[in-house]
Amino acid sequence: MHYLEEHQIFLFLVQVGLLLGLARAFGELFRKWGQPAMTAEILVGVFLGPTLLGRVAPGGFEALFPPDAIQQAMLETVAWLGVLFLLLETGLEIDFSIAWRQRGSAMTIALADIFIPMFVAFAAVVFLPAHYLADPDKRIIFSLFMATVMTISAMPVSARIFKDLHLLKTDMGFLTMSALAVNDIIGWVLFSIILGIFLQTSVDPMQIFLIFFYTVAFSTLALTFGRRGSIRLFDWVKAKKLPEPGTSLTLTCLLGLLFGSFTQWLGLHALFGFFIAGVVAGEAKSLSEETRGVISQMVHSIFIPLFFANIGLKIDVVANFDWFIVGLVSLIGVGGRFLGAWIGVWLVKIPRVDWSLISIAHIPGGMMEIVVALLALENGLITEPVFVGIVFSAVFSCVLMGPWAARALHRLPPLPVKDFLRRDSVFFLEGVKSVEEVVRPFVEVIARVEEPFTAEDLLRSVMQREESFGTGMGEGLAIPHVRLDGLRAPVLGFARLKEGVAWDAPDGKAVRDVFFLASPGGADDVHVQILAAIGRAMQQEGLEEALEACRDGDALFKRISRALDMPKKNVKVRV
Repeated sequence: MHYLEEHQIFLFLVQVGLLLGLARAFGELFRKWGQPAMTAEILVGVFLGPTLLGRVAPGGFEALFPPDAIQQAMLETVAWLGVLFLLLETGLEIDFSIAWRQRGSAMTIALADIFIPMFVAFAAVVFLPAHYLADPDKRIIFSLFMATVMTISAMPVSARIFKDLHLLKTDMGFLTMSALAVNDIIGWVLFSIILGIFLQTSVDPMQIFLIFFYTVAFSTLALTFGRRGSIRLFDWVKAKKLPEPGTSLTLTCLLGLLFGSFTQWLGLHALFGFFIAGVVAGEAKSLSEETRGVISQMVHSIFIPLFFANIGLKIDVVANFDWFIVGLVSLIGVGGRFLGAWIGVWLVKIPRVDWSLISIAHIPGGMMEIVVALLALENGLITEPVFVGIVFSAVFSCVLMGPWAARALHRLPPLPVKDFLRRDSVFFLEGVKSVEEVVRPFVEVIARVEEPFTAEDLLRSVMQREESFGTGMGEGLAIPHVRLDGLRAPVLGFARLKEGVAWDAPDGKAVRDVFFLASPGGADDVHVQILAAIGRAMQQEGLEEALEACRDGDALFKRISRALDMPKKNVKVRV
């Protein structure tokens, strides 16, 4: 039996400390510049790996990262734990129930965004020269893999940018996230099938059928019976008032380990099991946004920086950088996904004002694309130059989405948003303890000025929407909104709460600032622009202090009106 030696443990701690410290430090710097943190994390590995340190100081590189199998396995294990939990966390962000309720439109967009990019990518790579292929005899399987990886979109990136634009909780935002959720699920099913086929030593039709059957059967059972069981389990935890968020965090991780072990035993990859476990656990409404946030912070603060830094240690980027393959993969990735989503939104006949933003939201490949590519590289499905091309494409698509989405929103015609803010809909609220109590003054104003509507009917509509699509945005802000057929013009209100109200926000913070929006049914461009204006207003430096200094409704109304008049050029997005 081989035991770890003291110097191996010491070197492992030095490796983890160096990679994690530099990856986190440069990641935060890149975030401040509006760039993806994963870019910095990969660059840390590139600088410390064979690309730079290995060239400049090969002795130092070998001393820090020796070619010792056990030493490498220790770091590799931690990195892969990060990938497994990344898939779990990604699954948690998918609201399968919402996607199912919007299955008509979401399914159409998702299928278009899967099969059109697949066709584009397959046609582009099937005739690649043999030296780009890991195994020229498996050209069709390689082409199918490339077609599949080009369909996978980075839903967390799109969600974060939509959140910064304050579009995540809109009807368009929910449709987009639903389509991306379906895209992710189908994309991972397809990838699991293709990887399983590739790993077969010979082409056995029965084995191929079993891989297909196991993948589809497991997904179906997990998303039906498993989903119901998960909901009951987390409801039981909540009813028993067990310590939180620790209990739910443990159960979620155990579910991931159970599903991952089962899929690995079936001959599928454990990553697929962790992803489906996240989807199943995420269906439990008893799993609070705060708990989900804890899981996300754990994954993205520790495991993911190590994983992406470790990628740079594996590959000599300079030696494997091929301009042709990088350009081709980037073009078919971004272009194919945008074209697929554009055709999808055209088919479902949604308002034209939403077409560009929904299509742009599908272009990032991000972390998922890199994870799938690394898995393919380690199983001999792709070559190192192709892997570098996919990584570059994934990073480029994430960098591109933020400015592109902000520009698409900026190009909408000007709208005097502050004119929709009513003085009688601006309040200081004291003593309110629930979402319903906060919303009631707003709906009473609408009921007074719009005869067909009653306060109780409006309140019921708003609360039903809150139950399905919560509007707690984080950072103490909520934007409940409703679409009303027959409403003559948009009504915008604002409330400043003396005591915060729990709104199940992603960061778990109580809400103190509430915008309320009622817009006419069918006025999609107006609805989107008002929500975007709110987003720009809340980014204004010093606004929180100014609101705190307001002592009466008139001062509050004037301050919010001025904030809503902020120029469009100040929109900021993160990736």
